[in-house]
Amino acid sequence: MKDETLSGRKNRPLKIKYNAPVILTYSILSICVLTFWSSGLLAKYFSSPAHVAFLNPYFYLRLISYIAGHGGWPHLIGNLMIILLVGPLLEEKYGSGKLLEMILITAVVTGLLNAFLFSTSLIGGSGIAFMLILLSSFSNIKSKEIPLTFIIIAILFIGSEVASTLKIDRISQFSHLAGGFIGAGYGFIRSGRRF
Repeated sequence: MKDETLSGRKNRPLKIKYNAPVILTYSILSICVLTFWSSGLLAKYFSSPAHVAFLNPYFYLRLISYIAGHGGWPHLIGNLMIILLVGPLLEEKYGSGKLLEMILITAVVTGLLNAFLFSTSLIGGSGIAFMLILLSSFSNIKSKEIPLTFIIIAILFIGSEVASTLKIDRISQFSHLAGGFIGAGYGFIRSGRRF
């Protein structure tokens, strides 16, 4: 009887599971936006607001939608490699609802800070990727302990972003730093520990 059950399992075809709904939905949406939207529509609907406009309904939409727009395939693939590697593990640990909350708050806070401090728009999920990187270092946090991996990641991450600000490029190190700090903050808050 036992052998029949085991052999029955072996013969069943493998199923594809939508294992991380928030991360996978974000990834598919980002791919669709880059595939089907023109650069003009990307700039209009999928870039963060360049200035504060609380009376404009598109202001609120763009505070979130910009994370689904990307400047090109290399930009998107770079972000998705990080998000698809780290995100499903975090979605399993924190749950889909909490991870979605973290992503939305990261997007809104980063977009608002950018609108208040700079006159340029953000595009892409780089802030989300770096939020997930720093948040992942909290996966084994214990009371009264800060993981050494978190300290090393934080030093490497902040150091590389500060060094990158000296280069002239189209990459927003601000969104990377903001996402990273929000991820670190969420890690401390969601761990439920007091240091």
